Amino acid sequence: MEEKKIPSDVSETDRVPKYEPNADLFGIQLEVTLKLLEAEKRKLEVWQRELSSTLSHDNYNMGIRRKKAVQQLEMNVSRIQQQYSQLEQEYKTAAMGAMKRKSNKKRSSRSQPAIGLKQTPKTRPTIFGTIAKEKTAQEDSRVKSVGPQMISLSQMFDHHLAGYSAKVDSHFSENEALIFQDGNLMAGSIDALIQHLVPTTSYHPDRTYVFAFLLSSRLYIRPHSLLGEVCQVCSLQQNLTEANANREHLGKFGPNIVQLLSEWAEMFPYDFRDDRMMNQLKEITQRIVTIYPELRGDVTNIKHNLVNRLAGLQKYEEELSKWSDQALEKSKSQEVPTTDITEVCGNPLEFAQQLTHIELERLRNIGPEEFVQAFSKESHSSETTIRDVKKTSNLEAYVQWFNRLSYFVATEICSHLKKKNRVKMIEYFTDVAKECINIGNFNSLMAIIAGMNLSPVARLKKTWAKVNTTKFEILEHQMDPSNNFGSYRSCLKAAMWRSDSAATDREKIVIPFFSLFVKDIYFLNEGCNSKLANGTINFEKFWQLAKHISDFISWQQVECPFQKSGDVLSYILTTTVFSESTMSLASYECEVPETKFDKERHKKLKAQVGL
Repeated sequence: MEEKKIPSDVSETDRVPKYEPNADLFGIQLEVTLKLLEAEKRKLEVWQRELSSTLSHDNYNMGIRRKKAVQQLEMNVSRIQQQYSQLEQEYKTAAMGAMKRKSNKKRSSRSQPAIGLKQTPKTRPTIFGTIAKEKTAQEDSRVKSVGPQMISLSQMFDHHLAGYSAKVDSHFSENEALIFQDGNLMAGSIDALIQHLVPTTSYHPDRTYVFAFLLSSRLYIRPHSLLGEVCQVCSLQQNLTEANANREHLGKFGPNIVQLLSEWAEMFPYDFRDDRMMNQLKEITQRIVTIYPELRGDVTNIKHNLVNRLAGLQKYEEELSKWSDQALEKSKSQEVPTTDITEVCGNPLEFAQQLTHIELERLRNIGPEEFVQAFSKESHSSETTIRDVKKTSNLEAYVQWFNRLSYFVATEICSHLKKKNRVKMIEYFTDVAKECINIGNFNSLMAIIAGMNLSPVARLKKTWAKVNTTKFEILEHQMDPSNNFGSYRSCLKAAMWRSDSAATDREKIVIPFFSLFVKDIYFLNEGCNSKLANGTINFEKFWQLAKHISDFISWQQVECPFQKSGDVLSYILTTTVFSESTMSLASYECEVPETKFDKERHKKLKAQVGL
């Protein structure tokens, strides 16, 4: 491989490539990053207030710990702010050519066998099968024939297409009644909804209700307060405070409350990072085991699984921190890479498989409640403490991974000063992106395409003139933003159907374009009123959010079937990735600036670095 920082060898004038940067793709990343930045700043405000309060009371040791936490959070905010600024610049650059692209773009009508997409007015064949307008009767019967214990949460929501309908009589007073329409729960007061969550001697809430309510109730009541309310209602209704509770009178209350606690711990384990939650869990289960000794094993399993899940989260966060520190150390050393990804992993399929390992690990560790918490517009009051803010940053880490992968791709391309090697890199990443589609890894696909659409890469006209753009044009079809990314959504739906009937783990993989998924949830949250005109809580909104996120949960359950390659993963996660300014300078080294805009920018960048 040639040395990477020598004069450009480009002198001929070649044709302009047929594509231009996609402003819509950067726009989505920009919106999502901005929302995450706002959420992180709200957390920072709480931490800074807590730090000031702690130091004012001369609690030195506690102050040091909190000061470190604030410093870490400030670093997070700074990193997200930098990503936002980079994306904003890319968005502005891409938007400049948007109208030209729209007027010049010609839609291909030929078949696309390389990836299996074919544009036809009625059905859309893909690598996953033909997408029809409706599911077949055979598919519906397959879902219905599955036993209750085998049905996933996503399938349970599919069974209730119109909404949640309670199949039991209400067990609370009329003035707290829930509001139903056509048999489906539409709204209710927070007290009524909590009451419907509480099990009794003969009632246990449906699993879909438990998930939907626990997911969105945190918009109105914090999890530890909700669990406290549930425990209090149980104690009053079942007289658990009495020294000798009547087990015969309690009936199946014990198994029902243990089931509720089990489902809560399984669905939202990160809630129990709050010591107030753990204390309440221990207190209520101790009372239950005293009355129902045979449930001790079930209670032990709940606690054991919870501890393991939280320990796994801690290990994952430490792993992320380790990779981040290694990448930072390499970037500070200003070490110039002596190799590229094709020498570390020359097989595009293997590289796509390693990306899938990274994607699934990050996907798996995102708690469903993080979607609701990250975009909640709750203004933290003076009573809000650090124990009340979001306990995890997995969603933010996943969005940051997308941005890193995009800049990784662009860095690998712009690091080469010889045009033939840049062409080789572009065609390599195009093949990787194609393999990502075949796997069902749409997030890596979009990140790779975004990387090749970054302005430092997109401006390399003489390089793109030598690239076989046939495959790339097929990939571009996947990111076509028309009809709200209709082409991508169709392919995603086909991947979901393939996953539902998969015979192997490889066919079960579905990794969505995450930023678009987050944006859909954000607008679903923003587009529906949280309360109705009569002041009751809009449970239909709860239901829609839960139904949308239930698909995400099913995607999280898939284990990556591919063998890990430590060397490849280390290279992807720790190799130096150029900043926006460094990338632009490298691009101008590859191909000298020709437009007035590029010449002025090149001059400004050289002045900034003292060249």
